[in-house]
Amino acid sequence: MSSIYNARGVSAQKEDVHEAIRNLDKGLYPNAFCKILPDFSSQDEDYCCIMHADTAGTKSVLAYLYWKETGDVSVWKGIAQDAMVMNIDDMICAGATNHFILSSTIARNKNLIPKEVLSAVINGCEELIAEWKKFGIDIHMAGGETADVGDVIRTIDVGYTAFARLKRSDVISIAPVAGDVIVGLASFGQSVYEHEFNSGIGCNGLTSARHDILDKSYALNFPESYDSRIPEEVCYIGKHRLTDKAANGIETGKLLLSPTRTFAPLIKEVVEKYRDNVHGMVHNTGGAHTKCLKYIADPVRLVKDRLFEPPLIFQLIQEAANAPLREMYQVFNMGTRLEIYTDAQTAESIIEIAGRYQIAAQVIGSVEASAQKEVLVKTYTGEQLLYS
Repeated sequence: MSSIYNARGVSAQKEDVHEAIRNLDKGLYPNAFCKILPDFSSQDEDYCCIMHADTAGTKSVLAYLYWKETGDVSVWKGIAQDAMVMNIDDMICAGATNHFILSSTIARNKNLIPKEVLSAVINGCEELIAEWKKFGIDIHMAGGETADVGDVIRTIDVGYTAFARLKRSDVISIAPVAGDVIVGLASFGQSVYEHEFNSGIGCNGLTSARHDILDKSYALNFPESYDSRIPEEVCYIGKHRLTDKAANGIETGKLLLSPTRTFAPLIKEVVEKYRDNVHGMVHNTGGAHTKCLKYIADPVRLVKDRLFEPPLIFQLIQEAANAPLREMYQVFNMGTRLEIYTDAQTAESIIEIAGRYQIAAQVIGSVEASAQKEVLVKTYTGEQLLYS
């Protein structure tokens, strides 16, 4: 799978990016999930700031294909959500749980992306802000930039930059200790603030998922949907169309396009009650179940031996790609998209709170003393994978 990833011009671990930023300042709290900066505006040493930028990535290509094939413009609201969650949920892992300022950066090829798609993305963001407000999450839209750059963008790229101010005492660093348990929050199902079933796909690994699952007709009919320089043998090599029904009766395209779930309402409640008992949170996006290794300072072993059974979408991807489980758990959340390190008693309370939001949660493992930083993952087949 790694060689196929490289052939498609993508990287699950973002090695080049991490090498490029290796010597940059890591902020006030190097082991926080996001970079924390001083509160420059007020010079108040009790406060700090956090700013984060991210996009929906190549998931927007899937939305483009589905929209072109079905005429369903509603999928673009999901792309707005993907980009929003990739910012907000990273920030909540660092302790910023409310009062976010959001700015958009949308780049499109005007010849392919008409105004109704732009409207669906922009209005979709506004609708989500209103929906999340009902659950105590205040997001304020500050505008943004929408650019017609067909020479640069094949279809559309949807990104946001988010900002928040918080007390330094509220920052959460990632510092699990031996004896902690790991609470996992499911990426799939239907929470109280979701309008339909969520496959759990999130927003990572969609380049390979798209090419491994969808058939060659998409390359022939929509050459703008991929880089023409990638080898034909790794381009749209699957057997499915977006409108094919999966085993659960849901279209394959809808499974791939399930909007990335936000955990903000749930985590806001958790940290308001148990902040001092939370020893770190990790959003399992790029790097998936190995992402935690980038943030932990002290040598411990994270044993994830009770993970959720991977939902159907990941089984489809693995079968289509014939991918080894070692790489699947490095690329995809596999059903567990946010993990919290805490004590056993607090874990019970977190699981109870999650249940009220109809989000599956369970203790997925534990933290052990170790001579080095490492993660042990027990897969759904019983195979044990060690990452360090």
